Amino acid sequence: MSSVVDQAADRPPAPVGGRRGPAAVLQGVALAVGLVLMIGGFAFIAVDYRPYNIPTASMHPTLRVGDTVLARKVDGGAIGRGDVVVFRDQAWGGELMVKRVVAVGGDTVATSGDDRRLTVDGQPVDEPYLADQGRQGESFSVTVPQGRLFLLGDNRVGSLDSRTHLEVDGGTVPADAVEARVEATVQPFGRMGLLDRATAFDGLTGARASEPGPLGPAAYATVAGAALILLTSALGAVAGLARRLRRGSGA
Repeated sequence: MSSVVDQAADRPPAPVGGRRGPAAVLQGVALAVGLVLMIGGFAFIAVDYRPYNIPTASMHPTLRVGDTVLARKVDGGAIGRGDVVVFRDQAWGGELMVKRVVAVGGDTVATSGDDRRLTVDGQPVDEPYLADQGRQGESFSVTVPQGRLFLLGDNRVGSLDSRTHLEVDGGTVPADAVEARVEATVQPFGRMGLLDRATAFDGLTGARASEPGPLGPAAYATVAGAALILLTSALGAVAGLARRLRRGSGA
């Protein structure tokens, strides 16, 4: 019995009042920061963005059949030339569609030349995102009424778009028919990423393609927060195991 009492007397006294050491305090702070980043970033994405599935090849190669995209809810008046948008127009059947805005109210949009190159207000537009740089279909010329948009698919030879509905308001749709602006592909994993901002129309005056929204920073915050929580928890577990091993070896 005396030997047991002697060993107990040699051990350092336990902390009084539950006082935590600096390492424990830092771990708690890191976990709190990680939770704020992860929950805040995820909540922002959940509130501001909606997922949509791409059912056709009309936007190939920018968007492909089976892709799931994230689109930010926006007002149609904030849309510019080059934006990829989700919209619904009863004159087009009332189905949700995804197309690229190529002209806004007041523009005259047309195709010209043997290659049917797109022009806006007489200025040719270089569109590097197209599936095919050859002929883009039959010629047309439309002056877009104010408050309306002219939309085309990136796969011009395989898209039912404004050219298909020229007999109704020149194929245009109301700007307020736009529900959201597509900003990223999230599935499949191999195609995950933010959409590049279209610069094809930057040489024109007026509404340009929108700048990237906050999706990127929010996603990075979510991932960083989750990584910080996992790393802090792992380091805390390793440190706790090391302490237990030291105590066991000193018994």
